[in-house]
Order: sequence, then structure tokens, then C-alpha cells
Amino acid sequence: MSRNRLENLDPEKQRVLFEAAGAEFAAHGFDSASLNRILEKSGIGKSTLYYYFDDKADLFTTMVERAIALLFRQIGSFDPEALTAEAFWLELEGRYSKAVTIVNANNWLVRFGHIFYALRGQPKTSAATNRLFQSVRQWVGRLIARGQDIGVVRSDLPESLLIDLTMGLLETLDRWVVGHWSELLLSQREAMPAEHMALLRELLAPK
Repeated sequence: MSRNRLENLDPEKQRVLFEAAGAEFAAHGFDSASLNRILEKSGIGKSTLYYYFDDKADLFTTMVERAIALLFRQIGSFDPEALTAEAFWLELEGRYSKAVTIVNANNWLVRFGHIFYALRGQPKTSAATNRLFQSVRQWVGRLIARGQDIGVVRSDLPESLLIDLTMGLLETLDRWVVGHWSELLLSQREAMPAEHMALLRELLAPK
């Protein structure tokens, strides 16, 4: 797991390292990406790299986490506790639409999505991806709890089951989008937020 000590690394060195790593993974994929080339381009020593990261999968996952954090900053953060019954589903769909617009302009995010799910499917590298899913799970839990409080999310099933079902649907949709993105017309991509949110609403809305 990536260590908290990474935050003690000079911000400029972090930027150079992640830019070098991003270029390497985008150009060569995960298996063919070379840590030596990343180190050479970033000017960081191997011992320093392993001080901050467990392995190449840890470095890549940390880079994905930061890319997602940047994506959410561009989308605009929001507090689930501030959602009202009237705005709950519309707000989620609106954020999804913004994400599609951003990904349309940054297709490297899709490329990294391919790599991420390939790592998730391999026993030796899947552990590095788990912490990202745990973060998403916590956020989903907050969202479901808020939805129940304001009456737009069902409460007839255990909360843990609702979270599991939601996580399963979200991962399935994400994998599908990553796998089919290049085949989709712009109009089909723009239609996804409403279509996918309808699926989520069908799952979670009170019956």
C-alpha cells in the first residue's frame, strides 16, 4: 500500500514522477512499462521509489487515485449531507454528465481504466486496487445513508446489502464503459448518465 510518507515528498518531485509514470504507462501499458525509464525521466533513485511505493502496481494505483481526485475537482465536489430529496438523483446525473465531458477530452483516463481493471483481475496485483474500491465504498455508504434519511433510497434491505449491490452495479457499468468507450458515438456517451442513473435508481429507489 502507498505510504502516507509520500506526502512528505517535495510536490515538484511528485509532479515530475507522476508525469513520467503517466507517460510510460500510457505508451507501454502496465506489463511493458519500465520502472527504470520512469526513474530516468523523473530523476528519482530506485531506493527512493521503493521508500514510497511497494511495487509498480502500487505506483500505478496511486497515480490513478490522483487522476480521479483531479477529475472530481474538475467535476466539483459536493457534500451528500446537503442533498435534498428533489435534487438527489438530478445532482448525481449532473455530476456524471460532467465526468463524461471531461473524459471525452482526456481519453487517457479510459486507457488507464483498462490497465486498472486488468490489475484488479490478477491475484498478484489486485491488492493494490482494493484501497480505491474501499474509498468508493465509503462514499457510496454515505450517499445511501443520506438517501434513506430523505426518503429517496429504499430501506427495506440491510444497508450493507444495498452497498454491495450498488458497488456491483457501479463496477459493472464502469468496466463496460471502459471496454466500449471507443465504440460509442458522442451522442451515446452523452446519453449514458441518464441511462445508468435510471438503472441505479431502479435498484435503490423505494418500492
